[in-house]
Amino acid sequence: MGKRVLLLTGAPGVGKTTLLSKVVDELRAKGLSVGGMISREVRDGCARMGFEVIDLNSGKHGWLAHVDQKTGPQVGKYRVNLADLERIGVEAIAEATQKCVAVAIDEIGPMELFSAKFKIAVKKALDSSKIVLAVVHAKAKDPLIAEAKSRSDAEIFVVTKQNRDGLVDLLTGKATSSSSTNP
Repeated sequence: MGKRVLLLTGAPGVGKTTLLSKVVDELRAKGLSVGGMISREVRDGCARMGFEVIDLNSGKHGWLAHVDQKTGPQVGKYRVNLADLERIGVEAIAEATQKCVAVAIDEIGPMELFSAKFKIAVKKALDSSKIVLAVVHAKAKDPLIAEAKSRSDAEIFVVTKQNRDGLVDLLTGKATSSSSTNP
């Protein structure tokens, strides 16, 4: 039986989010329902201003973190917007876990892990029978990440600029074969 939890990791800027987005598109083109959340960086010219959190099904979006955010936990030059993360990201993961064949999570990383509700939603997705496609921060140390990586039904893919394009078909195939064994 194929692995059901597909974890993407790798250096910053290597294309993990883009890869996940392409796999989501391919799965949808094959008729599979996919939901969850994705994070995208937002730039003003050359300067990164923050990260947006987006619900893959509804298109709702808000700030995950921003340089001008006045409150919330700080990660580098950004402050995390827990309200938007929980209102959009956590709800998207919970809904996908209930209603979709596959759950996409981008990312399980330092910003998101400040939210207990996020951790609960991710844990429920991991413990469900759904396919889980998740970007996992390469250096973050958290029990949830350690648990996800050590699962017997998980497979870890280290994304590089050299292999990222080939991983689209590989991950799509693995998720598609898992969907037929995990209704």
